Amino acid sequence: MATLDAGIARAAAFDLLKAHNQDAFHIEHGETVEQTMRYFAREFDAENEGFWGIVGLLHDLDWEEHDDDPENHTVYAAELIAAAGGSPELIRAIQTHNSDFNPSLPEPELQMEKVLFATEELTGLIGAAVVMRPSKSVMDFNVKSLKKKFKDKRFAAGVNRDVIRRGADMLGWELDELFERTIAAMQSFAPDRDTFVAAE
Repeated sequence: MATLDAGIARAAAFDLLKAHNQDAFHIEHGETVEQTMRYFAREFDAENEGFWGIVGLLHDLDWEEHDDDPENHTVYAAELIAAAGGSPELIRAIQTHNSDFNPSLPEPELQMEKVLFATEELTGLIGAAVVMRPSKSVMDFNVKSLKKKFKDKRFAAGVNRDVIRRGADMLGWELDELFERTIAAMQSFAPDRDTFVAAE
């Protein structure tokens, strides 16, 4: 596979995220998706792990400032990322995860883009479920518990279940496989932070 250039170093990308997001939850979501993407990159595209990570870190860069205009989510981000030196490949990859909402955006084609599409909402659902558990940890979380929360549309109602289903289809995975793999991804970096509760 070709080596992908993000055009922006991880430290600069994190500074950019913090410059446009004041809410600790949004920053943590970026970091969670970053580490999830890095986990899958090690399986599918190891030489581009850093690129996959920056895609995850910046995927919701503009959400906090423009959540009143969801159709143009990632369109605002594209301008910010380009101004910071981010590559067209980085911008494209990020924009694919809003293609279901805005048909003018590119659809996921690369494995990386499909993984982002499938797991981004799912990590939010898992995070919401984990904080309800006595342990507050993903380490003892399982597919059976996730399926229950997925079916309960009132739980984490903002999480779009259809996007998760469509992402699984794109990857050619059953929902259970997507659930199992994404939990495993989050467990792979959870020991470094104990829980997925946003910092006070």
